[in-house]
Amino acid sequence: MNTSSIWNFDDTHMVRPLAQSRTGNRYLITCLTILWVGLILFGMGLLWRYQSTPGETSHSPAHWPSESQTTWNAFRPTLIMFAHPRCPCTRASMSELAQIMAYGSERVDARVEFFKPADFPQDWEKSDLWESASAIPGVTVSSDLDGDSARRFGATTSGFVVLYNTKGELVFQGGITGSRGHTGDNTGRTAVLSILSQGNSDQHETLTYGCPLLGQKQSCRREEKK
Repeated sequence: MNTSSIWNFDDTHMVRPLAQSRTGNRYLITCLTILWVGLILFGMGLLWRYQSTPGETSHSPAHWPSESQTTWNAFRPTLIMFAHPRCPCTRASMSELAQIMAYGSERVDARVEFFKPADFPQDWEKSDLWESASAIPGVTVSSDLDGDSARRFGATTSGFVVLYNTKGELVFQGGITGSRGHTGDNTGRTAVLSILSQGNSDQHETLTYGCPLLGQKQSCRREEKK
């Protein structure tokens, strides 16, 4: 009997399954790698879409609403930011407001009004955002019960800002961040600073990036229970 032929026969049957197994493993690894990269890109796309999607467009009255419980400042422009105390996106808006106030708090009467449902516990609205706003020199912080003031000014998204001149005329409305939760140079902040320093701006309206300001009692209750 030719022993070499026996060994050749056995080697052939042993090597082929091993080679096929290695090829199959490489194919599986390649497929899993493509899937993994695809999932990462998909997730990044969703995150980018979320960050770049503005909130509902708000429209404020051209003149300070006569039914408002507060009045504008007749000696310097009046700025109001409407905020939801549980909106994480609004942290960036607070940082941008601090930048505006650092330019000169004597140039503007700045106020932040925090939404609070009437049937919620006392001080529910006094979150870390409230503390951040209170820490900004020159900023007055108050509660907006059931969003009454926000409705009068047409605010629908947290972080929405209005700026009225000394005649009670609207000169700017919109957000002061470039996207959700991101700080840095942006059209809104630039416009506000231009109005405060030069009295005018080429931009008088911007998009607002933030959470819904009103009508979110269910999400508020979930947050309250945490």
